[in-house]
Amino acid sequence: MPDLNATLVRDFERNYREAAQKIHALVEPLTDEQIWTRPYPYGNTIGHLLLHLTGNLSFYIGAEMGGTGYVRNRPLEFSDTVHHPKVELLAKFDAAIATVAAVLRKQSERDWSAAYTAKGFEDCGDRFTAFLRCAAHISHHTGQIIYLCKELERQSRT
Repeated sequence: MPDLNATLVRDFERNYREAAQKIHALVEPLTDEQIWTRPYPYGNTIGHLLLHLTGNLSFYIGAEMGGTGYVRNRPLEFSDTVHHPKVELLAKFDAAIATVAAVLRKQSERDWSAAYTAKGFEDCGDRFTAFLRCAAHISHHTGQIIYLCKELERQSRT
């Protein structure tokens, strides 16, 4: 029987890396201006979603499990008025993904069930659930980025 710990580490890491690749593929063709365009009067820009995903991973996995010392300013992830260049946003997002991978590789079989709680994840319970929620969170916002990209493309044709 395969080692469950090795399987969890491998498959979670693959999931996070594939999510990052998908986001890169979506964002690469866009200009810096498009990343910060709000195609609807409500909702987020792609840039803000990238800031948010970076903050989420850097805090819940990087700081809380990896001890990186990252300090999160969640409200700024959605309100930052600085239009950071795409290359900078992606580099910080990639660094967060690399941190997730590094923390994953350090998980022992016992670590998965270790108690876990953090602001916003008070009911999380254990590390496995924290990794799972963060993976689902990336998937959720990737879907939003797909939708925003389609709308930006539609608007550019009209």
